[in-house]
Amino acid sequence: MDPRIDYMKAAPDAVKAVWALEEFVSRDSGLDKRLLHLLKIRASLLNGCAFCVDMHVKEARKDGLGDQWIVLIPAWRESGLYDARERAVLAWTDALTNVSQTGAPDADFDLLKPHFSDAEITKLTVAIGTINIWNRMAVGFRLQHAIDPTN
Repeated sequence: MDPRIDYMKAAPDAVKAVWALEEFVSRDSGLDKRLLHLLKIRASLLNGCAFCVDMHVKEARKDGLGDQWIVLIPAWRESGLYDARERAVLAWTDALTNVSQTGAPDADFDLLKPHFSDAEITKLTVAIGTINIWNRMAVGFRLQHAIDPTN
C-alpha cells in the first residue's frame, strides 16, 4: 500500500494544529500516561490504524507497561486485568470512537464520574478526539509503519 499524499507537506498549518492538540494531551493535560497509552492504543485498534497501533504499543512498552496489559486491550471486556478507572476510559474510548453507532451512551459516561473530575473527563475526551484525528490521517493517507528487523 502506497501513501496517498505527504500531508505534512500539503498542509503544514493543519498538521501544526493537530500537533498542538497532541502536545496539550501528552504534556500539559495532567492525565495519567498509562490512561493515555490505553486510549491511544484502543482507538487505534478500533480504527484499524496499523501505524498508530505500532507507535503507541512501542511507547507503552518504553514507559514500562507489560505485554499482557498491552495485548489484552482488544479483549478488555473479557479481562479482569484492567481496574475500574481503566475500564471507564476504555468504555468511553469505544463509545466516542464509534460515536455514530453508540451515540455516546449515558452508561459509558456514568462510568467515568466516580473516578474523574469534569475537567479530567473533558481532557480525556479531547485526548480521544485527538487520537481519532491522527488515526483518520494515517489511515486516510495510507501512512505506513516501519517493519522491525526482527520480523
